[in-house]
Amino acid sequence: MGRFNELETFLRIVDAGSITAAADQLEIAKSAVSRRLRDLETRLGVQLLQRTTRTQSLTDAGHDLYRRARQLLDDLDEAEQSVLSQQNEAVGRIRLAAPDTFGHRHLGPALCDFLTLHPRVELDLDLDDRRVDLLAEGFDLAVRIAELEDSSLLARRLATTEHVACASPRYLAEHGEPKTPLDLTGHRCLTYSRSARPGQWTWIDEHGGAHDVAVGSQLRASSGELLTSAAIAGQGIALEPDFIVHEAIETGALQIVLGAVRWRQLDIWAIWPPGRFLPHRVRLLIDFLAERFAGVPYWQRCLARRRGTGPAAR
Repeated sequence: MGRFNELETFLRIVDAGSITAAADQLEIAKSAVSRRLRDLETRLGVQLLQRTTRTQSLTDAGHDLYRRARQLLDDLDEAEQSVLSQQNEAVGRIRLAAPDTFGHRHLGPALCDFLTLHPRVELDLDLDDRRVDLLAEGFDLAVRIAELEDSSLLARRLATTEHVACASPRYLAEHGEPKTPLDLTGHRCLTYSRSARPGQWTWIDEHGGAHDVAVGSQLRASSGELLTSAAIAGQGIALEPDFIVHEAIETGALQIVLGAVRWRQLDIWAIWPPGRFLPHRVRLLIDFLAERFAGVPYWQRCLARRRGTGPAAR
């Protein structure tokens, strides 16, 4: 067991990028991680990592051990998971990262159902809108809402989300309703600061062409929930994912603006790092989420009923 722990800790140090990060992921003291690495190097009689106060790099011996140990542990995990999969039983820990609002509103209830089905799974969920580094931070899986840029990642599409322009009935009564996307330049808009271009809203014409409109922003925030609350309070027009605003639109707290216009659509992905055996428990979770959100997502059904039939964008 000691040799196994040493190898597992060594792999985690390399993947995480530092002893401190590895200790956080393993949930043990930094001193324990350092001791395991030191014991491993002493037993083998070689230095595995070149370490400074700020960086670390593998020695030639470290590279060779990492490759062999990674294959060894992956083979062991595959053997265990193969036996468990014959019983369709999921066991072990899953580290999952997901966007904050989507996680609270939609992923959380789904994960609770998954854990009920698989009581021997332990789930470590990190909700944050930042883009995590799966390998460096030790995540098994992430849910990401974006156009995928990293072609090295493996991915499965779970669902789609459309952006919806919306405002409170009070705001529209006081300021009027825009008839085209260009009319937005004369309105107070609420923008998401973590967008690649917070001051540019992109709409799609009938031929699939993308067009930008520059909007003025009285309020810019990194939280879609906050922007939705501000829109409900009459502070302006928000362009938000449908999975955030669908309930407010259904109750009438928000009203769709420019209902005939199609805004940018994004896919919701499950992504995981390449080059490793995918544990049975992780594969079961991916399949579960894909089935849960299959077809037309429930958050889009009310929008189909509520969309206006006003003038098309021009």
